[in-house]
Amino acid sequence: MYILGINAYHGDSSACIIKDGQLIAAVEEERFTRIKHWAGFPKRAIQYCLDEADISINKIQHIAVNRNPNANIINKMKFVAFQRPSVNIIKDRMKNSLKIGNIRDIFLKEFNKLLIAKIHYVEHHIAHLASSFMVSPFNSAAVVSVDGFGDFVGCMWGTGEKNKLKIKDKIYFPHSLGLLYLAITQYLGFPKYGDEYKVMGLAAYGKPTEIDKLRKIVKLLPNGRFELDLNYFIHHSEGVTMTWDGAPEMGSVFSKNLENLLGVCRKQDETLSSNHENIAASLQYVYEEAFFHILNHVYKKTNNSILCLAGGCAMNSVANGKIFDNTPFKEVYIQSAAGDAGGALGAAYYVWNHKLKNKRNFVMEKSYWGPEYSNDEIAKKLDLYKEQLNQLNCNIIKIDNNSELCKKTASEIVQGKVIGWFQGRMEWGARALGNRSILADPSNHNMKDILNARIKKREPFRPFAPSILLEYVSEYFEKDYPDPFMIKVYPIKEDKRNKIVAVTHVDGTGRLQTVNKNDNPLYWQLIMELNEITGIPVILNTSFNENEPIVCKPSEALDCFIRTKMDVLVIGNYFISKLS
Repeated sequence: MYILGINAYHGDSSACIIKDGQLIAAVEEERFTRIKHWAGFPKRAIQYCLDEADISINKIQHIAVNRNPNANIINKMKFVAFQRPSVNIIKDRMKNSLKIGNIRDIFLKEFNKLLIAKIHYVEHHIAHLASSFMVSPFNSAAVVSVDGFGDFVGCMWGTGEKNKLKIKDKIYFPHSLGLLYLAITQYLGFPKYGDEYKVMGLAAYGKPTEIDKLRKIVKLLPNGRFELDLNYFIHHSEGVTMTWDGAPEMGSVFSKNLENLLGVCRKQDETLSSNHENIAASLQYVYEEAFFHILNHVYKKTNNSILCLAGGCAMNSVANGKIFDNTPFKEVYIQSAAGDAGGALGAAYYVWNHKLKNKRNFVMEKSYWGPEYSNDEIAKKLDLYKEQLNQLNCNIIKIDNNSELCKKTASEIVQGKVIGWFQGRMEWGARALGNRSILADPSNHNMKDILNARIKKREPFRPFAPSILLEYVSEYFEKDYPDPFMIKVYPIKEDKRNKIVAVTHVDGTGRLQTVNKNDNPLYWQLIMELNEITGIPVILNTSFNENEPIVCKPSEALDCFIRTKMDVLVIGNYFISKLS
């Protein structure tokens, strides 16, 4: 049985396909359109999944959509009756809902084939919960989804038992921790969809001096609940302009009252001040306060020490890294596409496990579910780029022995070279995890500035991440808990910070990726070779891109290599180095 899962007409549009409960492929549409966080119908992602499964669209028995326009309809009607939102906000929501409701017609238009598949509409946050629990290694867990909004809900929690989810509570629109974080992100002059992670990085530079002010915006209530003071927001009354077809865009969500409370908002090109840093730090503090308020209540009600977490807020790796210190949970699972892209995965597994009552038979231990390319395909592409590579005075050699390939790459890294590393199947989720990565020496004090000057051009307050061999985590980090998906931040041991200075954030932390030999043997071997030379089992890992989605195809890797000051590109078994 084949089930196709999709996230459509929402940010991070995506698709996945499972066969008899086994994940075959999963990918975000942005990797094909080359537009970050692309929203709309994920046609290219769907086609890739079909190709990977080697079937046509009319062989799919079930299609699972991570939205249900009919969910929470009574709450929606009550909101309209009592709050009387603007006509525009109602029209905007109805227009988007109609697209979701017409999915069968859209498939016919895009693929020119009648579907035999049954279409399942899975409530947004239920899909989030399933995206974590149903692919986790646990048969029983507390499940929590914290997000912006989806199907009129901002937060949901419950329990997962074997192949079933049981929903215990929801926090409805207009209250949302994701909306809180978005509002302050916009206030701080980061207007683009998905910019919240920038504020999370900025927070480490400030002091939480504005906690009392921000506590006025979000109030904690009994039973793990919270509510926003809506005087500081406009999303519930005036509405917010949204574009969910193509590049996602959102208008401002905060009211003038927020500026009365915190001062005039920062313009996008305005220099960041210590006050901005302090507001970011205060936001992170207050967000964590509310986040742990929810989690501690969930633990109290479930008495289950295992947590499966999902939703856009589950991408807040700083808060994730503090769960063990601030709650009684002993185990935490968050899959690599915890945000809206992962809704496609959750919808598919909710149908397979919960609705169709199949036993769980898959655990997501790695994130490599995207396209891959053979050495023959890479060689053909290199022929097309031959003239451009010659103009850059590039030397191209093929190293068939993987051990030699890793040794040569490690030796270049030690010499301060910046490496593009393009191997195997592309990662599922927001993080490059050793298959579409830019790699460098973590001990080089200048490497952060070098990477930003030559390639990444990122804000200086954003850190780069360490990939570390699983066997050595306890030697370098205060928490010895595996995280193959780079989704938790932990303190780096004080005596190691100077050794891996390029991946140590200003507050002494690092967003680690643990590398398991069984999950990615080539990447593990490369880091081990680096360890043999330097005695440091860590590598600097950042996504292979330049202000664009992570590269997917060989041509995109070559384009990025050519237009930037990257020193070496290791693509498949081809080793390409710039000699001048």
